[in-house]
Amino acid sequence: MPQQMSTKLFQLVVLFATGFGGFEAQECGVSPVKEDRIVGGTDASDGSWPWQVDIQKSNVHVCGGSLITEDWVLSAAHCFPNPSDVGPYVLYVGRYQLNGYNPHESSYTVKRVEVPPNYIEPHSGRDVALVQLSSPVTWSNFVRPICLPASSTLFPADMPCYVTGWGNVRENVPLPGAGTLQEVQVPIIAQSSCQQMYQTDPTEQVDILDDMICAGYQQGGKDSCQGDSGGPLVCRMINGTWVQAGVVSFGLGCANQNKPGVYARLTSFPDFIRSVVPEIQLYGRARQNWCWGVGMLLSCLSTLLMMLQR
Repeated sequence: MPQQMSTKLFQLVVLFATGFGGFEAQECGVSPVKEDRIVGGTDASDGSWPWQVDIQKSNVHVCGGSLITEDWVLSAAHCFPNPSDVGPYVLYVGRYQLNGYNPHESSYTVKRVEVPPNYIEPHSGRDVALVQLSSPVTWSNFVRPICLPASSTLFPADMPCYVTGWGNVRENVPLPGAGTLQEVQVPIIAQSSCQQMYQTDPTEQVDILDDMICAGYQQGGKDSCQGDSGGPLVCRMINGTWVQAGVVSFGLGCANQNKPGVYARLTSFPDFIRSVVPEIQLYGRARQNWCWGVGMLLSCLSTLLMMLQR
């Protein structure tokens, strides 16, 4: 066999090995159920937010989180005041109700928690945490990862997004009954507008830092609340993929006028996330597997055949 042809065949094998490896991975940001309290929210459908995680400490719900790979969960740093003390935590995936029967759920202990260097408290920013599960999850229609954004991904003002969780339905009022997962649609608020809203009350000044993003309504009424911390703020992109824009961080009260929810802005943390979870693929960056997705299969095969003919 001529050396040139042998080289091309080797390239073909390598491309197929790397390019089609993506079929084995679970595609992020896909909700099989959702086609198109959280204060002011409604019951979500079972399986509509398959990346949602329930974080419990000493058998009590404390925070939310989102599944980003088969063994990593994204949450808020303030949910883990002592990151080295992982013993009291249990994380549930595939969960729908806090107090009901959940046929699709599974539970995991925590292997380790990583927070950004110099994190102090939510109002100072850097309020994200990466939580490694003790063992990998099993993918299903009810357990899937959310996509995380690259630094270049845009979430413009007024973009409609959703926040989900099992937090209070009003300030100091816990989710009643079976504790069904809540969802509420909230628009992104421009950083300058959010800062102006928080300056209307001179007694409670809050600085909206560059690594924060706001979502909600100036008049209030719909918002995340205590117990939703660490949960995802997700937005549906033009191609239908759900991408997480923020992590529930803080607010002043719940759903109050001129006090929209403040979230950790995930476009500020790609370097931190990749340093801890190097295998993560961020939405908005060229995929490592260039033949990703069934729709690209014919194009990839055609390109490979052209290579062999040269």
